[in-house]
Amino acid sequence: MFPCRYNNSLLYTLVEMQRKTLEPARVAAQASKGFYSTFFSHTRFGRSMAAGSEMVERFTSRYEKPDFGIFDTEISGNKIKVEEVRVAHKDFCNLLHFRKPPEYNHLPKILLVAPMSGHFATLLRGTIQGLLPVADVYITEWINVRDVPIEKGQFRFDDYVNYVINFCHILGPDVSLVAVCQPSVPVMVAVALMSEDNDPKLPQNIILMGGPIDTRKSPTEVNDYAAAKTIRWFEDNVITEVPSQYKGAGRFVYPGFMQLYGFLAMNVQTHIKAHWDLFRHLVDGDGESVWSHKKFYNEYLAVMDLPAEFYLDTVKAVFQEHLLPRGKLLSNGKTVRLESIVKPALLCIEGERDDISGRGQTKAAITLCRGIPDQRKHYHLQKGVGHFGIFNGRHYREKIVPLIIDFINNNNLKKENTVMTMAKKPAAKKAVKKAAPKKKPAAKKVVKKKVAKKTVKKAAPKKK
Repeated sequence: MFPCRYNNSLLYTLVEMQRKTLEPARVAAQASKGFYSTFFSHTRFGRSMAAGSEMVERFTSRYEKPDFGIFDTEISGNKIKVEEVRVAHKDFCNLLHFRKPPEYNHLPKILLVAPMSGHFATLLRGTIQGLLPVADVYITEWINVRDVPIEKGQFRFDDYVNYVINFCHILGPDVSLVAVCQPSVPVMVAVALMSEDNDPKLPQNIILMGGPIDTRKSPTEVNDYAAAKTIRWFEDNVITEVPSQYKGAGRFVYPGFMQLYGFLAMNVQTHIKAHWDLFRHLVDGDGESVWSHKKFYNEYLAVMDLPAEFYLDTVKAVFQEHLLPRGKLLSNGKTVRLESIVKPALLCIEGERDDISGRGQTKAAITLCRGIPDQRKHYHLQKGVGHFGIFNGRHYREKIVPLIIDFINNNNLKKENTVMTMAKKPAAKKAVKKAAPKKKPAAKKVVKKKVAKKTVKKAAPKKK
């Protein structure tokens, strides 16, 4: 894979050693929390000690991939059972289906393309729950690459594109692709390549949510960080080797913990305040606030490793050289031309306060996709939300979900109306043919005339 010249090749091993060293402190904090919660919970001192112990426990804990935990949804006031089913398995990704009873199969089919950017696909749990009452939802579940044996080979940007194409082939041409953040670029590349090939499984709609299509527009701190460093710097400072205790031992990765540290560093004061608030809520016994904090941070702190080659490909192509908007991106040996996309409809959604993908970065796709008619392209700026508010929370459920479903239905209905109009014409002809035999009186007149002629012919010889 990568040569062993990387300065940080042992960083992962050192982090694992640190975690093992802190394990006794975590166990002691857990025991202390139990002691003070049991015997001194009626005093403020006891609650304070229990709260402090829990904070230590959380700081020293390891947050593994959580479950989606989606077992039902509500449709028209009825609770409907939802079953998580794995439709396809590939070396680096699973295709999951949140399957409802067959009577709901008529709902719009959506493939939610989750980001491969450090967090697990479960970060989109709220996104899925918002769509389930109104759509048939599938999602890409990227596998933590530390658990993929090195014999499976590399995973590059083109592999991501090919996975999207393959999943479109599995789900059929009636699927709508919803790309959340990072996958916006590979999704557009996949659709462009499929369009060039006149692929019969081309998706009907593309929905981009806060994606870095053109990071030259309104660059954020994330964009500036990526653009300010050379690829060699990234290779030497953030790429490390998976330790021997994992299935992917020896594979070079951009580790999840470094991604997490980067996210935390962007909003240090916000995260410090959130944890100070957690301490106070624990002391005060505010269970609802404690539950809300844990629910968010248990998900946020669970991170996965990325393949080093995919990470470096993305940094270089998307954030440094801006190859897609410049028309210079190569994928699978072909130049990617977004203007070749003609049939699918395109919806771009941005958040007013997005500090990850700045305003205009996603909207750039509207201009670049010149082949799509203007009436099939739409842009929406959601007021009052940041990056996560585009696909999670109240504004997402109340504003963005209805927008997505209306967009899909409106564009799909145009195709259905065309088919219905074509189908009505032969049906009308058949109706006329069936109605003709009912005109029995007309048929009788014809018979009488024929009989009269025969009578005349027979009478003629008698006159002779």
